[in-house]
Amino acid sequence: MQPPGPSPVRLLAGWLPRQRWFGGKDGPIDEITIGTATELRTGDPALTHLVLDVRQHTAIDHYQLLLGTRRHLPDRLRHAEIGPVTAPDGGTDHLYDAAFDPELTRPLLAHMAAEATVGPLRFRRAPGAGIRTDLDGAPISAEQSNTSLDFGGTHMCKLFRRLPPGVNPDLEVNLALSREGGSHVPAVHGWIELEPRAPGAEPVTLALLSEFLRGAADGWSLALTSVRDWFAQPVPPGPAASGTSTGTGTGTLDAGAAGGDFAAEAERLGTATAEVHRDLARAFGVGTASPAQLRALARGMDEQLDQVGAAVPELRPHAAAIHRAFAGLEAGAGPHPLQRVHGDFHLGQVLRTDNGWILLDFEGEPARTPAERRAPAHPLRDVAGMLRSFEYAARFLITGDGSPDPETAAALELRARAWAERNRAAFCRGYAAAGGHDPAAHADLVRAFELDKAVYEIRYEARNRPAWLPVPLGSLARLAG
Repeated sequence: MQPPGPSPVRLLAGWLPRQRWFGGKDGPIDEITIGTATELRTGDPALTHLVLDVRQHTAIDHYQLLLGTRRHLPDRLRHAEIGPVTAPDGGTDHLYDAAFDPELTRPLLAHMAAEATVGPLRFRRAPGAGIRTDLDGAPISAEQSNTSLDFGGTHMCKLFRRLPPGVNPDLEVNLALSREGGSHVPAVHGWIELEPRAPGAEPVTLALLSEFLRGAADGWSLALTSVRDWFAQPVPPGPAASGTSTGTGTGTLDAGAAGGDFAAEAERLGTATAEVHRDLARAFGVGTASPAQLRALARGMDEQLDQVGAAVPELRPHAAAIHRAFAGLEAGAGPHPLQRVHGDFHLGQVLRTDNGWILLDFEGEPARTPAERRAPAHPLRDVAGMLRSFEYAARFLITGDGSPDPETAAALELRARAWAERNRAAFCRGYAAAGGHDPAAHADLVRAFELDKAVYEIRYEARNRPAWLPVPLGSLARLAG
């Protein structure tokens, strides 16, 4: 008689912490229970949709898993294996992450096209959308916190791995912008939701199906190509200069003369951002920050600064100046408009297509609570996020790459600063020209938001990429000075 194998829950306890999208890597798993288990396909292979309730300390997080079961696991799926279990007939079945199995992801399209309900799962099709059901889904490799499936270059399905309660902001915002006729977001084709367990609660968003953007290039990659071309430009002889022209100590070079100059795209991105903010204002409305809300905003910024300063000593010399910038939020000229915004805006969240810039991933910052992600904010907070992203792109190729001699390091820093300044200015120009709040006219407000974002970045880099700490720390000397 074959001895019993490990239980599926025990296998999951060992497998989950190794996944990039698992958010509890800083502590042990105390308990895993199966919140829901919905059979979507029988036979071999079989497909079961799971919601896992994972308890760590006093917190319980919920994760989505498409669980595949096969008697014989092909080599192409070995990397997705969770582990073997004993089958009812005494044989061995293999459990695996079925998001990597095209044969088992195809039913998702069929159920959305049919607007089916299977147990607690509701499959939805957007009004007027056509969903092909003959396509296989293949995961793209770029994401970490979620898993997106490319269905034959026609549909893109984002599976939300960690499940906050209620409707996901990405679905909520994209649906609203689609109804507004916005041209800077992908068209929504369908979605999957889970019936709430508590009476009167919102359904939980499990997946979002949208149009696949053929030939699109992400903004981060395009920006890095421009930076690489800029660093490769020779410097003509002559005196060094400052501003948007910079030198290596022996000459000057106009950042705009570099091959692959990004400034025109940065300006168009600013225009697209302002137009999305306008559509968001129409869809969700605009309010005005009360004095109490401004005090709460400044207090939250101060609390994050104190927490990060306690962990990162290099931040402390700038703390007093940063606190003063945050205090200026309450004393600054108003009124301060509040509306729905992107919430986690950077070059990795935008795609350049033949028809212009597309904005993606309206989930907000992963560390925020669901309420914080959906809360109205000043639109210039998104502007500040993109300005910080230009700083990162400018220094990506020179950070963490050894320790160059002081003269070379200074030359590279001047070039990085010139590229960042040129593209920051272009983005702000496009944003203001398209009707957004002029960043130049609200410089103190943008500065406060940039400082808050830089403090957030310092916390992230200190925990995850210490070699990158000089990027946000270096910004403080300019922003806080």
